[in-house]
Amino acid sequence: MKATPPPNIVLIMTDQWRGDCLGSAGHPVVDTPYLDQLAQRGARCENAYSATPTCIAARAGLFTGLTPRSHGRIGYQDGLPWNYDLTLAGEFTRLGYQTQAIGKMHVYPERSQLGFQNVILHDGFLHYARRNANLDLVDDYLPWLRRELGREADYFDHGLNCNSIVTRPWDKAEYLHPTNYVVSQGIDFLRRRDPRKPFLLFLSFHRPHPPYDPPAWAFEQYLWREMPQPPVGDWVELLQGYATPGNPEAHVDPSVPPHLLQRARAGYYGHITHIDHQINRFLETLQSHNLRQNTVILFTSDHGEMMGDHQMFRKGYGYEGSARVPLIVSGPAELGIRPGSVHSAPVELRDIFPTLLDCAGLPIPERLEGRSFLPALQGIPSSTRQDIHGEHTLLGQSMHWMTDGLEKYIWFSGSGLEQFFDLAHDRQELHDLGREPAQAEREPLGPERIAYWRGRLIEELHGRPEGFTDGERLIPGRPVAPTLPHLLEANAAHL
Repeated sequence: MKATPPPNIVLIMTDQWRGDCLGSAGHPVVDTPYLDQLAQRGARCENAYSATPTCIAARAGLFTGLTPRSHGRIGYQDGLPWNYDLTLAGEFTRLGYQTQAIGKMHVYPERSQLGFQNVILHDGFLHYARRNANLDLVDDYLPWLRRELGREADYFDHGLNCNSIVTRPWDKAEYLHPTNYVVSQGIDFLRRRDPRKPFLLFLSFHRPHPPYDPPAWAFEQYLWREMPQPPVGDWVELLQGYATPGNPEAHVDPSVPPHLLQRARAGYYGHITHIDHQINRFLETLQSHNLRQNTVILFTSDHGEMMGDHQMFRKGYGYEGSARVPLIVSGPAELGIRPGSVHSAPVELRDIFPTLLDCAGLPIPERLEGRSFLPALQGIPSSTRQDIHGEHTLLGQSMHWMTDGLEKYIWFSGSGLEQFFDLAHDRQELHDLGREPAQAEREPLGPERIAYWRGRLIEELHGRPEGFTDGERLIPGRPVAPTLPHLLEANAAHL
């Protein structure tokens, strides 16, 4: 009997895609027909989270399989070298896979391969590289664009910043869009791959992260569509001190005019539908190469986007719009993933590394802190994690949260502010039960649950260098930094 060859792995990551922005998740506006089809053929995890929800820190968890406490990136910091000795791509390369990354990596130095045998890079606007390097040397998309249009061309020709809500359609032919570029390069990889080896292909899209510049057809699809108002919680005044009204790159802004918010949402949703169509373009090509049946496809994002929820924008928060991400897995029938299933157990980006090894039948290194959730997708009782700790330096302090997908506890390290949400009945986090816990509508919510989650956070933070806890209580007002000292020391020693 002929042995079944090892499966190929296609890991698709987007940037800033909210966990609720899928048709299969019941979103009232956004259209994602092809990802919905992928979910019907595979499984969707409805409580998938990014423990450090900005681009760099989130990818550290994905690539290393470690917690933020271990990989050391707990906020956004450019220009810090990536010197991890065990990575997702490195392990697949070591075990005989051909490994290729295409699109956004957001590591430093920018051309670091992180274990991939080859990287075709487009990280987006690349603020740090624009200030400190020659873009033509660190970005592959820009030289290609200039070969197509002339040496003065730039993806910034339209003038939209990459953290702004200002929105307009893409100003060039659609095939030149960064989203199409990633897929075109992925299709070319299928042509030139080594057919004797299984492959790990990382397709990494910069969008739907701003700039909100989808092709005109995708933008116009949503521009006049009726949309529900963003949720505004009964606690929203707690963060109004951080508002910067009129700043298109604001984290908090209660004054965004309705027409500008409508355009921003149309641009964001337009990006999502555009990516959905391009993913289908790649998957159909995968099928034409007779590879689809023996390929594991995992779709996710590094973090979400607040998009006006509670008058907030961008990411870095522990709220659902920022921290919860989409996650869909489809694979060969032999894997036993139950088609159309939806899984509620909490999972985190660090769990993807061991899960993909598990899907490939490869050994999982003991020092990974992520856990494979493949058994859960197969309907096998397993020791999936019970809760997730997330954190991020933001607004001059560190925002910590604990969640099991049913409840969420939040603590701000600067002010000591606590929040508590009943996600099972209030996914939009409209009602902060931490303010008046005695008014909780159902037991056992209330002071007992807040005390439980506070205790769990104390366990997670005990021994941290910031001194957030003495083991008995949380201590606000401690200084914070986006990187833990052990990572800085390791990089200094490496250099």
